[in-house]
Amino acid sequence: VQLQAFGGGLVQAGGSLRLSCAASGRTFTSGYMGWFRQAPGKERLFVAAIKWNGGTTYYADSVKGRFTIAKDNAKNTVYLQMNSLKPEDTAVYYCGADRFLIASSVWNQYNYEYWGQGTEVTVSS
Repeated sequence: VQLQAFGGGLVQAGGSLRLSCAASGRTFTSGYMGWFRQAPGKERLFVAAIKWNGGTTYYADSVKGRFTIAKDNAKNTVYLQMNSLKPEDTAVYYCGADRFLIASSVWNQYNYEYWGQGTEVTVSS
């Protein structure tokens, strides 16, 4: 399984970006796909997750109301729409996936089996 994340870039505060994570090698029908981010010198933190079957979503408090995670099962792709971006959103964003995750485990990066390469988001003030 390969995950490819793309869509990052440089944006001014208050702007928007949409990240995409395309999965290949396996069609996901269960489990979750999540987005995490890692700022320079800091640990990788949970951002959002979505259940493949049903679409239940979870968000970190820091992004609730600003970010939206969505999926396209036909394209085996998950999106992260990021609005009202802040400088503190600057980080490398990674997508992860796991077929056997349960809801209580989506917050922990170590529970994800597959990872994309990361896409960099820079928000200028």
